[in-house]
Amino acid sequence: MTSPAVLPVIDELDRHRARFEAFCRSLSAEELVRPVPSSSWQVRDFIAHLATIDVPVAEMFRAMHAGEDTGLRTGDGEKFDVDGWNDRQVIERRALGLEAVLAEAARTRAGLKERLAAITDEDLARTLKFAGDSKRPAAEIPFGAYLRGWCKHDPMHAMDMSRALPERQAELAPWFDDPVIQGYQKAMNR
Repeated sequence: MTSPAVLPVIDELDRHRARFEAFCRSLSAEELVRPVPSSSWQVRDFIAHLATIDVPVAEMFRAMHAGEDTGLRTGDGEKFDVDGWNDRQVIERRALGLEAVLAEAARTRAGLKERLAAITDEDLARTLKFAGDSKRPAAEIPFGAYLRGWCKHDPMHAMDMSRALPERQAELAPWFDDPVIQGYQKAMNR
């Protein structure tokens, strides 16, 4: 049975995704291909990232619920290179139209939410092994705390996108007024 503590996470996730999709659809073709300062990605690449990252995150949730190691590994048992994987995913989707990427995002999010709905209170009490990435070291994080921050992934990356869209920052600022989002930006964009 879904933990009652997960329900507000799912609700927040849904609210952010609806706002993120509306924001993405409001972008012009020129805005979508702008390079994002302090990044190797274009604005549209953050949309592709959010369309694809739910696949390994859903696997992490599955492993957490099954009591397995959540430090994602490749088929060969090697550490999962999330940065390389993300770069490949966004490059593969550069030729796709926005609606195709958002449709993929809807499918992957539906699968992730199924995994999220299986999370129990016992799962929330466990520790997540975060494998790390190019900007953050590996760490062990209380899973419940991780979920409360992770559900802000869409606005975290909308804020990244806004660095290339200075004319849109004032309208988006209230969405980003969250200490978790601000902390993420400080950690990732030093």
